[in-house]
Amino acid sequence: MGFESFLGNAKVLTTVREMLTRGRIPSALLFVGPEGVGKKTLALMLAKALVCAKGGTDFCGECARCRRAEEMFAAAREDHGRRREIKEAARRVEGLIYFDLQIIEPLTRSILTEQIRQLRAVAYSCPFEFPRRVFIIDQAQAVHWQAVDLLLKVLEEPPTSTTFILVCPNAYELRPTIRSRCLRITFQPVEEPLILELLAREGRLDKPQQALAARVAAGSVARAKTFEPDDYERRRKPWLDFLQAVAQGARRDPAALDCALLFDSARALTENREDFEGTLKIGYCLLRDLLQVLLAAPEKEVVNVDLLPRLRIWAAGLGLEGIERLKTGLDQAYRLQIRNVNQQLGLETLGIELLTGSEPASR
Repeated sequence: MGFESFLGNAKVLTTVREMLTRGRIPSALLFVGPEGVGKKTLALMLAKALVCAKGGTDFCGECARCRRAEEMFAAAREDHGRRREIKEAARRVEGLIYFDLQIIEPLTRSILTEQIRQLRAVAYSCPFEFPRRVFIIDQAQAVHWQAVDLLLKVLEEPPTSTTFILVCPNAYELRPTIRSRCLRITFQPVEEPLILELLAREGRLDKPQQALAARVAAGSVARAKTFEPDDYERRRKPWLDFLQAVAQGARRDPAALDCALLFDSARALTENREDFEGTLKIGYCLLRDLLQVLLAAPEKEVVNVDLLPRLRIWAAGLGLEGIERLKTGLDQAYRLQIRNVNQQLGLETLGIELLTGSEPASR
């Protein structure tokens, strides 16, 4: 148990341990990087290291303090889950209590003003159980605009007994004044061999599924660990039918035209409007694979490695122009998803344009 269990981002881990060795932890840290690469995990580990009874550059996970730290984090997660179930927004922040180690997350789409107000009130008081407090603000970019000034004031005049760790995907989603008062530590996607090693240890997926999961995860340990091959293939299937239809038509072979397949796949792709953005992400991923295959890129650059034979056929049929037009169509669908538009009709029109070789209609 300890930092040795942290996966990937060795340089980041070295930086954190060096700060512990010097005994000089900044009052505010900013952990930034893609989702699922360990930002929050390392923040939790650092919090334990700062209060562990054994001290030094690590945490044991076994002493009374480490066990109590885990209890505090578990209680915070449970409290957040309970509060999110409350329908009345005002009641979600009633009776907030912060432990010495506290995770602060959005209770709605935002981290609410009362959450930051409570943070400010508690941060300047003496810790109850540990030598210091650690407040982890997860999804810090979601701090409500009315609460940003409250947070800034705390960071400008930081309490000596409290460390703040802000976690967010992109530092530039935060105000410059917030960024300037934090030591920024940037995380990178986790290397694919490490993710494959993790999946092999878990034994949940067979080897082809592990390869697919590692590519789809794109360096995210969280996505790799939660990857469900059956669900992914189910969601990908309509895209395969759509690409099969348009790639056949792009060869200008009248006998190969399959309008029924095109219309059925367009309907399936747009059935779930609530997760249409997720559907589009799979489509973008397939288009990127087609481009990689067309340009004869190394196989390691292809995400959907289980589809390579079909991808080669489709890429040859569509060509660079066809792939570009598909990309333009997906961009249009992405821009229009917040409007009350018929996305099915848009995909059908895109497919017909590729099938017939007609010029795209102005949108």
